[in-house]
Amino acid sequence: MSEDRIDIFPIEDSETVALQFFESRIQAGFPSPAQGLMGDSIDLNRELIDNPAATFCARVTGNSMVDAGINDGDLLLIDKSLTPHDGDIAVCFLDGDFTVKRIALRGKQLLLKPANVEYPEIAVSEENHFIIWGVVTHIIHSLNGK
Repeated sequence: MSEDRIDIFPIEDSETVALQFFESRIQAGFPSPAQGLMGDSIDLNRELIDNPAATFCARVTGNSMVDAGINDGDLLLIDKSLTPHDGDIAVCFLDGDFTVKRIALRGKQLLLKPANVEYPEIAVSEENHFIIWGVVTHIIHSLNGK
């Protein structure tokens, strides 16, 4: 089984990404009557990106994180300015390759945990060339597989 591959791209913050905004909240339970229909537009850069200078977009290749909702072809927003914590999903540089995994601290041991039982945990040691490159803040994927 091959490991995931990540292609990383910078975020261009010079342009607003404005979409029409549906003002009314959408119920996931019982339906409610529509209230204000269309309102102002929203800027996806402002909604999704806290630190544009430190935020990058990456496309995932592979399936080691499917049980965390990260699928082959998904886009990740990654913030390099965030301090990683136990349990965060992060993009890591390990021995010359980028990978996306959940960070797990067990005492002094750092583990990179996949979210797919077909992949093993990776124990990071002092012999590894290892950097936590950034913390994943958002996952963007299509619901219809495109």
